[in-house]
Amino acid sequence: MPAIDIPVRLGVQLQPQHHASYGAVRDAVTRLEDMGVDVLFNWDHFYPLSGDPDGTHFESWTMLAAWAEQTERVEFGALVNCNSYRNPDLQADMARTVDHISKKGGDTGRFIFGTGSGWFERDYVEYGYEFGTAGSRLDDLAEALPRIEARWDALNPAPTRKIPVLIGGKGEQKTLRLVARHADIWHSFVSPEEMPHKLDVLARWADKEGRDLSALVLSNELGHRDERADALFDAGVRLFTLGISGDRLDYDRVQHWLTWRDERNGSAGTVVDA
Repeated sequence: MPAIDIPVRLGVQLQPQHHASYGAVRDAVTRLEDMGVDVLFNWDHFYPLSGDPDGTHFESWTMLAAWAEQTERVEFGALVNCNSYRNPDLQADMARTVDHISKKGGDTGRFIFGTGSGWFERDYVEYGYEFGTAGSRLDDLAEALPRIEARWDALNPAPTRKIPVLIGGKGEQKTLRLVARHADIWHSFVSPEEMPHKLDVLARWADKEGRDLSALVLSNELGHRDERADALFDAGVRLFTLGISGDRLDYDRVQHWLTWRDERNGSAGTVVDA
């Protein structure tokens, strides 16, 4: 652990999901896929997280179904789904359906099931969900994940592949245990300096769970400094995610990190005129 013998990939969390028209979102998805981005993410909230709190905003899962139909190559998902908003078996069925929609000319779909316990209180209050506590929401996620996996096994038709599960967070008592038990991808904001300790915690949980984490993909956020990204790469991170937002998206910044990705992968890559 970790899985370092895989290529570096670039994910983009497309944040004009808020403060933009859906046409702008659709155009951005096409452009980012054409540029060569590996993974596209949205988020599972009902209100903007910055700017005008009552600004325009769109729902996550219906958008992901549209992306499944619109795109041809890129993987995609939410960063992350909120477990609190939907019955676990329904989440599994939705994920399976989006997975099938995204199967285009290949053998499998391209959906990534990114999930978490939720945190944004306004979403809960306005939509009538019980907010609870951070601990109770994590306990709910722990109960939901086995149900989701069991439903995938029961569905007809089955998912086109073992849908990758991405779990975000760094809490050592609950979140990392869930990562060790269920995740194919661990996403965090952990600094390069923190990473060895967190990986040690994960390894200890994996021993208790009886799970081999040698294939676990480490995912982290990209900032503005190449040095931090280089250090995270050295620590084993292989999926780097960049958030972009606003009506005028910074595609030059995306291209910078695509070039950085290709350099780490030892190739010049393909630059598409953006």
